[in-house]
Amino acid sequence: MTKQPKDAAQPGSREGIRSPDGETTLINTDYVIGQDNVSTRAFGINVDLHGKVFTVSSLVILAFVFLVLAFQNEVEPVLNGVRDWLTGNLTWVFLLAADIFVLVCIGLIFSPLGRIRLGGPDAKPDYSYFGWFAMLFAAGMGIGLVFYGVSEPMSHFDSSLNGSAYAPLGGAKGDEAAALSLGMAATIYHWGLHPWAAYSLVALALALFSFNKGLPLTMRAVFYPILGERIWGWPGHCIDILAVFSTLFGLATSLGFGAAQASAGLHYLFGIPNTNTTMTLLIFAITGIALISVLSGLDKGVQRLSMINMGLAFLLLLFVLIVGPTRMIATDFFTNIGSYLEYMPALSMPFDRADEGYSQAWTAVYWAWWISWSPFVGMFIARVSRGRTVREFLISVMLVPTLVSILWMTAFGETAIHQQLFDGFQGVQNAALELKLFVMLDQLPLSTITSVLGIVLVIVFFVTSSDSGSLVIDSITAGGKVDAPTSQRVFWCLIEGAIAIALLLGGGLGGLQAAAVSTGLPFTIVLVVACYGIVRGLMTEPRQRKAARVPAS
Repeated sequence: MTKQPKDAAQPGSREGIRSPDGETTLINTDYVIGQDNVSTRAFGINVDLHGKVFTVSSLVILAFVFLVLAFQNEVEPVLNGVRDWLTGNLTWVFLLAADIFVLVCIGLIFSPLGRIRLGGPDAKPDYSYFGWFAMLFAAGMGIGLVFYGVSEPMSHFDSSLNGSAYAPLGGAKGDEAAALSLGMAATIYHWGLHPWAAYSLVALALALFSFNKGLPLTMRAVFYPILGERIWGWPGHCIDILAVFSTLFGLATSLGFGAAQASAGLHYLFGIPNTNTTMTLLIFAITGIALISVLSGLDKGVQRLSMINMGLAFLLLLFVLIVGPTRMIATDFFTNIGSYLEYMPALSMPFDRADEGYSQAWTAVYWAWWISWSPFVGMFIARVSRGRTVREFLISVMLVPTLVSILWMTAFGETAIHQQLFDGFQGVQNAALELKLFVMLDQLPLSTITSVLGIVLVIVFFVTSSDSGSLVIDSITAGGKVDAPTSQRVFWCLIEGAIAIALLLGGGLGGLQAAAVSTGLPFTIVLVVACYGIVRGLMTEPRQRKAARVPAS
């Protein structure tokens, strides 16, 4: 590695990636971004693809979609069996890895390495804080918050109160106050620091090795401190292919959940049949909208949709805060933060768990889902985070979404719980998972308007995730280029919709979860190893010096 001053010639090509602003420690390599790509024009369409990564990824994915659609009845028990075996035997791997991610992030925040700036010491942020937060939050947890915002707090509260086999930490049978505290802590645990630590590490690694060290914006670059020049061969190809699989199936899981909830909402409000046909048509329609966003580009497409997401989500949240149990929500927001911190050590314990129903059926699936999303969310966050210091980046990416998630879960979850405890309404508790939000809103004023707003919110989150995911997968399969032809993003956008349809038809929500767990496991191991590469890479970077103190005269 050698230091490179600002404006000096860079080694190799940096297709679509700006050179560092200021002195950084570039990696000397003869590799040129895109040198293994196939660049051609056929039938009026430009392509610029990494031959091996794109070919293997696309052929395997297309074969998977064909087989699942051709053998729908046979696939469902296989997918569910895979999910049950992985969560039943390897839950400790997911929990231990997630704990490691949190500890690494905290260590970097408080270490001198936190002063390093992504993009070079003189780099300036590309987006305002509001625009930045909107994009990372919409990409990271949009559909999931809408889908689980009511159902998960209610589920953990009920299981804790009844002492069922799925109760977190054994529950608090018969004690409503303790069950509420434990249930909210168990919910927030799945939406707080742990998932955002995984996203943060992937994003940090990609931004560091691309913006500061001159390597392609792909997962293989993170392993240069470990593999050296071998990352340009099949070891690197395998890492990128795995990242493509993980991203596609993680996205398909979320898109499938979104389609299921939108279909259930349309049936609940307007009597539209809640069938696989409806969900398939929804995915077709929303994928078409996503294609329009893809063609609009990052600034006009994703950022604009992210702003719309944040606006709609804020309106729905504000409505629930005003017409729901406002005092309970305001008080319990801070109480739930305390409960989360209190119970987090026990909830994150990887070994000797007595609450296997909770840790295996909930936590393991969540961690696999989040980790399978991490290449997608991480690369997207990396692309919009140039100019931030490591400390600023990690604190913002981990803390802000965590606080918003706590507020969201408190508002929606405790509104439903309040309806059960104080109004005697059991409808939310008895409703199907994808219907709980609409049943809860039905007990509040303007229920039709807010329910339609909820459906629109799911759809816009769906579009944003599909657009962002296409951007990321295209970058990986284009050898790290960030300005590859738009036609390639269109291809991956269509593939995401096809996988979501295939998994819904072949295995339902269980099939979606199985796909996320199966691809999340190997990438969990990859990400644990990558932690070493991140620290090694940061240790070679020049650090911003603290301003010298001027003695008083």
